[in-house]
Amino acid sequence: MRVLVTGSTGLIGSALVPFLRAGGHEVVRLARAPLRVEERVVLWDPEAGKLDPAELEGIEAVVHLAGESVAGRWTAEKKARIRGSRVRGTQLLSETLARLERPPTVLVSASAIGYYGDRGDELLREESPPGHGFLADVAVQWEAATEPAAQKGIRVACLRFGIVLSPRGGALAQMLPPFRLGLGGPIGSGQQYWSWIAIDDVVRAIQHVLLTETLRGPVNVVAPDPVRNREFARTLGRVLGRPALLPMPAAAVRVLFGQMGEELLLASQRVEPIRLLASGFVFQYPDLEGALRHLLRKV
Repeated sequence: MRVLVTGSTGLIGSALVPFLRAGGHEVVRLARAPLRVEERVVLWDPEAGKLDPAELEGIEAVVHLAGESVAGRWTAEKKARIRGSRVRGTQLLSETLARLERPPTVLVSASAIGYYGDRGDELLREESPPGHGFLADVAVQWEAATEPAAQKGIRVACLRFGIVLSPRGGALAQMLPPFRLGLGGPIGSGQQYWSWIAIDDVVRAIQHVLLTETLRGPVNVVAPDPVRNREFARTLGRVLGRPALLPMPAAAVRVLFGQMGEELLLASQRVEPIRLLASGFVFQYPDLEGALRHLLRKV
């Protein structure tokens, strides 16, 4: 397939592009500025609403991953960028795809388990209602912005990503330095559920959704075994051969990170990948210790 990928230089995109190419797919990147890459690059400006439909003719599938990073303190300006980059960018892309004479058959658009908000021990599936908070509100609008593509008849799947584990970036990369020094430990009470997934399974899940015609609507992209944060810390320490006993109090998280820490680090989301499993997807790394040993090459 000829696959258009946005956000191709991000944590997921940088792993997805070579994976798709190795699988025989042709990749076209959608970017804000020229990239020094082998694949064809189409330029767009989501903030200005600029995207030439003629550049997208012949695209057979789209993977939309672009969006402002949620890492960092959430000032008013940062929150506006997080929301705008996701909602306006997705709206522009969906409306442009809907105007094509030969639209792609499928749009796989990123979302996040932040959709569910802080839900304690509740088991969360794709049909669970949205929660409350900034990330939940953004995710609801983000997913709704794909509607123009769906109305055109394009199969739309919104992938609600959990914590993507990769030593190259994201949460795991930020945790490694203190844990390697023996300074890691649970965050807050450590009782909150973290729904995680290894980067290898993320890219395989994206390809699976691209090729599985029955998958549409929200799809939880998380491993089948969510763990409490305390267990996550203990497991990472064991894999690294370091103690993981130094907790970060919830009060410190709130002081250091503000609302971002509240919604990303302290919130509990016990999410199940029901639709992926029902469609026949098989996880290569379903348990946390095996995933971490693979990612960190500690076998």
